Amino acid sequence: MHKRTKIKIAIFVLMVGMACMFTAVVTDHWAVLSPRVEKVNETCEAAHFGLWKLCKKYIYISSENYSPAHGCGPISLPGEENCTYFRHFTPGLDTEIFEYKTQREYNISAAAISIFSLAFMILGTLCLMGSCTGKGKGRDYLLKPAGMFFAFAGLCAFISLEVMRQSVKRMIESEDTIWIEYYYSWSFACACTGFVLLFLTGIALLLLSMPQMPRNPWETCMDAEQEQVE
Repeated sequence: MHKRTKIKIAIFVLMVGMACMFTAVVTDHWAVLSPRVEKVNETCEAAHFGLWKLCKKYIYISSENYSPAHGCGPISLPGEENCTYFRHFTPGLDTEIFEYKTQREYNISAAAISIFSLAFMILGTLCLMGSCTGKGKGRDYLLKPAGMFFAFAGLCAFISLEVMRQSVKRMIESEDTIWIEYYYSWSFACACTGFVLLFLTGIALLLLSMPQMPRNPWETCMDAEQEQVE
C-alpha cells in the first residue's frame, strides 16, 4: 500500500477518534448511579453524570419493569429529571450535589484534562491542514507534530477516563450518597474509543512521517563507499 494512502486512512481514523472524544466531552452519560431497590411500586432516585453536570432522575419502579440487574432503572425509563451543572471554576460555591468536596475535585481534574485533550486535537488538526495545503518536504514535516499532538490528546483522554473512574468509585463508597450501584454508559465508551483511536493512530502517523529506511542497508553502505573512492 502506498504511503500517501496509509496517511489518508490514518487521517480518517483520527477524524472518527476526534468525533468520539468530542461527543464524550459534551455529553453527560459517563456513568449511571443507582440505589438498591428493595420494594417495587415505589419511586427511586437514579442519576447519570458527565464532566459538566449531574442529572437526577426519579423513576417509578413497578413489578413489570423491575429488574435486579438494573436496580433503579434502566435510566431510559420515563421519569422526572433534574440536572445541575458543576461549578468547576467558581471557588467557594458548591451546587446542590457538589457538597462532596472530594468528588468535586475529581470532576474538576477530569474536565480540565479533557480540555487539554481537545486543545491537542485542535493543534493536531491545524498541523494536518498545513500538511494538506503544503508542498514538498514541508508537507511531510508537519505530519510529525500532528502525530505527536494526537498521541498527547489520546494520553489526556486516558488520564481523564481514569480520574472519572476514581470519581465514580469514590462517590459509590461515600456514606453521604444513596447510590451503591453503578455502570459506565455510552459517553464513557465514546471516550474509551477516542483514547484508543487518537493514541494509536497518532503514533502510526508519527511513524509514517519518518524517513523510510533503506530495504537493504548493506547495499546502501557499499554504494556510499564506492562513491567516496571515486
